[in-house]
Amino acid sequence: MDKKLWFYFILAYLLSWLVFIPLALQGQGLISGLPAWLHMLGAFGPLLAAFIVTLAAHGWAGLRGLLRRMVLWRIGLIWWLAALSPLLVYLVVVSVIGIFSGDWSGLSRFGQVSEIPGLPWWAGWLVWILTYALGEETGWRGFALPRLQKSYSARRATLILGGFWAAWHIPTFFYNYEMTVVGLILFTVGILSGAVLLTWLYNSTGGSLLAVIIWHGTYNAAVASGGALVSALVSMAVILAAIVIGNRYGPETLSHREKQVH
Repeated sequence: MDKKLWFYFILAYLLSWLVFIPLALQGQGLISGLPAWLHMLGAFGPLLAAFIVTLAAHGWAGLRGLLRRMVLWRIGLIWWLAALSPLLVYLVVVSVIGIFSGDWSGLSRFGQVSEIPGLPWWAGWLVWILTYALGEETGWRGFALPRLQKSYSARRATLILGGFWAAWHIPTFFYNYEMTVVGLILFTVGILSGAVLLTWLYNSTGGSLLAVIIWHGTYNAAVASGGALVSALVSMAVILAAIVIGNRYGPETLSHREKQVH
């Protein structure tokens, strides 16, 4: 990797961990008084790092190019359906559960945000999109992925990025996730699967950050809302989709197009 990428990852970690580490200390009972919603601010480390490094390396022209990809919406109906696929999977899963168990509560839980309780479903969905999805994807797919794909195949670039993405979450396991070996393994598999799917969506749409932001935010809204069973089934669907995409489109481009996006 080039020096710009190393600097980007270090800066993204630093900016996010300035939020995550105090929350981790609070989760371990060492400090107190921090609000739960502070966790959301950590999402913007990758975005801020992408803006800073892009501006330093490529000036305002580079920053305008990044912003253009953030609003690239002319991608075709099929790719908008792909971007919204976590919602479609969520609706199928909770409907099947409702048919067999009579419990239809999952339909009303979509979009819940534990850090900001009481939001209507559409507001919660928007919060997920405008925090973790916007903050992470502007950095991971907006800055890091195109540069990694200049030097590596799409699959290798995705695995490298997936590793950095997973490790970025390390402090959050001390206050926000289950800290077990099985939990860590499942989380990493889920991250790598999501990375494959997001590379495919990014490359296939000609570099639409808007598409991957919508997918990420919708996925978060789904897995955070429906309970353990719904979350597991939606996550399993992503893993299966990543396997299918990897086999269908191959390691070089992971794209519906002939070339990967740089």
